[in-house]
Amino acid sequence: MFKLTSLNLNGIRSAARKGLENWLVRHAPDCICVQELKAQMADIEGQLDAFGGLRGYFNPAEKKGYSGVGLYTRHEPSAVIRGYGSAEFDSEGRYLEARFDTPKRKLSIVSCYFPSGTSGDIRQAAKYRFLHEIEAVLQRLKAEREFILCGDVNIAHHEIDLKNWRGNQKNSGFLPDERAWVSQITGDVGLVDVYRTLHPNATGEAYTWWSNRGQAWANNVGWRIDYHLATPASASLARSAAVYKDERFSDHAPLTIDYQMKL
Repeated sequence: MFKLTSLNLNGIRSAARKGLENWLVRHAPDCICVQELKAQMADIEGQLDAFGGLRGYFNPAEKKGYSGVGLYTRHEPSAVIRGYGSAEFDSEGRYLEARFDTPKRKLSIVSCYFPSGTSGDIRQAAKYRFLHEIEAVLQRLKAEREFILCGDVNIAHHEIDLKNWRGNQKNSGFLPDERAWVSQITGDVGLVDVYRTLHPNATGEAYTWWSNRGQAWANNVGWRIDYHLATPASASLARSAAVYKDERFSDHAPLTIDYQMKL
């Protein structure tokens, strides 16, 4: 089995202080895609670049304390690609692709952090531009190779993907156009929402993010906004999926899926 985890860290240094490395040692994923580093390479090198027995690769944002993605792996990639060629978003550190190619297979693992639009209209418009760009990127990638994109998509797709769906219909993360994008990517584009395929009716156990306001965590008033989006052949190898909630390293929870494959 290839155990693949996705986790928005809400700050890599904060997650480390909260015991993430011990969790990695105990649960032993083969690869973990991380988002929202909130750190520069100077903060990571020599301290957090080897974590839980895994080697890290990173694409921080240019802005300090903001965004950034990374990937820790037991297997050395054949290539690492930082950014996808966006004039607007590559400086925000939102895309990291690790390729694990062999003579018989081309496979990419992508760590991706989609923008949030919760701060207002300007960032919501940026989010829509990102969705347009990344859809084209994923279409091209799908035409060339197998891949699994792991990340914080910042969109709950269906009503069962968040607790208070009625009260959030006009809020970023559950807007009709955002939800339509996920339908498009898992429809005409042909990618698979791997967790939802394995657990088509899961509700509260599927949530991966909770607001820090009120008692959201205690009352499990959450959202499912972290995904594995995979090409069909890779998705077909998924055997089990779970969201880990026994400890908190972030305002997100680790989403782990086991795939019946070897790198």
